[in-house]
Amino acid sequence: MKQSLLRGIAAMALLGGTMTATAAVSADLVFPVGEDSKFNWASYEEFANKYDLSGQSLTVFGPFTGDESALIENVAAYFAAATGATVAYAGSDSFEQQIVIDTQAGSAANIAAFPQPGLAADLASKGLLTALPDGMDQWVVDNYAAGQSWVDLGTYANQNGQDEFYGFFYKVDLKSLVWYSPDNFEDAGYEIPESLEELKALTDQIVADGETPWCIGLGSGAATGWPATDWVEEMMLRTQPPSLYDSWVSNETPFTDERIVAAIEEFGAFALNEDYVDGGVVSVGSTDFRDSPKGLFTSPPKCYMHRQASFIPAFFPEGTELGVDVDFFYFPAYESKDLGKPVLGAGVLYAITNPSPAANAFMDFLTTPIAHELWMAQGGFLTPYKEANVEAYASDALRGQGEILLNATTFRFDASDLMPGKIGAGSFWTGMVDYVGGKPATEVAAEIQATWDALK
Repeated sequence: MKQSLLRGIAAMALLGGTMTATAAVSADLVFPVGEDSKFNWASYEEFANKYDLSGQSLTVFGPFTGDESALIENVAAYFAAATGATVAYAGSDSFEQQIVIDTQAGSAANIAAFPQPGLAADLASKGLLTALPDGMDQWVVDNYAAGQSWVDLGTYANQNGQDEFYGFFYKVDLKSLVWYSPDNFEDAGYEIPESLEELKALTDQIVADGETPWCIGLGSGAATGWPATDWVEEMMLRTQPPSLYDSWVSNETPFTDERIVAAIEEFGAFALNEDYVDGGVVSVGSTDFRDSPKGLFTSPPKCYMHRQASFIPAFFPEGTELGVDVDFFYFPAYESKDLGKPVLGAGVLYAITNPSPAANAFMDFLTTPIAHELWMAQGGFLTPYKEANVEAYASDALRGQGEILLNATTFRFDASDLMPGKIGAGSFWTGMVDYVGGKPATEVAAEIQATWDALK
């Protein structure tokens, strides 16, 4: 739910809003084969020599519309050129509803791009997805940073209750970022923190210097509260092992568990401190998340740091130059807890919804470095694929975010997007608003858990 909401908000901000798009993929190639050394053309040639799909067709359905749909079409054009297959892509801002209708009617595209694992898992449990070719799960373990995390996110029970690998993640979103102004840090003599202990020390130093460390805003219309769920998820990954995060997502570990409550209070240590937040605690729940980072750009700055996902530059002031006016660093983990470098994010997984030889070949294509590098070079794309050339990224900012993914020891999907809608897009959101409004974390957790219990 949250992933779809943010995709729509960011797309409207960047593209002016789009609806359904359907197009046959053009044979034109945006990067001439063999002409740019940052691309692994050898992987393209090897793939092309492997397949002849002349006379066959492939259909792909996903959430990408408008300018974003052109990016996936540009990549698919290389698959078409390499294999001789005809490829058609259709995108819809009602993807989540339409894919259910199409699969149940037996009229789905060959490949579907899911922005949420939960929906794919539900379709797999009903026998409406086809497991990926043998060996793809091991390929992910071997070739993706934090590879087992990605396999786990794409593995679901089939209609017989047996786990199979259905979802290949291609295009990832990164959340574990703190945004800041390099000029402001340099003027104040601040250094990038390497641990959560150092981040907390920097926060206190900024206050001691008479300044305000953070901008935090939870406002988002009917979805108000979701930015706080990201904070809690980050704190879960930095205070507890990934296994607890997983059992929390499934509610095997209830919200009322003291470790979950402690993660909420870790967020509160930042958000509920009058000295830490621009506008004081009262502003946290009332400030729109799109307006929240603006304090980074005032003179003098209203705040020095803002935690938000990779999409937030869409809402920076017009003309803001990434890497100059604003930059980011990895939201660090506690050094003392020895939990590695966990990363929170989201992503789009590709699954087979109507099997065919061309569908299997397309999934194979997504394992080539060139399939990743072609989108990397167009922008709006991150990948944990270790063999993809980071020099192919369209900007230094994307390259830096890609390197954070590559350095991750654990990746976990946004928890609220994995929870049932009444929790992840309901009581969890509203509970966080209540929390910053003064309700104790134990009471908030109990109310969220009550919603879970009512679903059982």
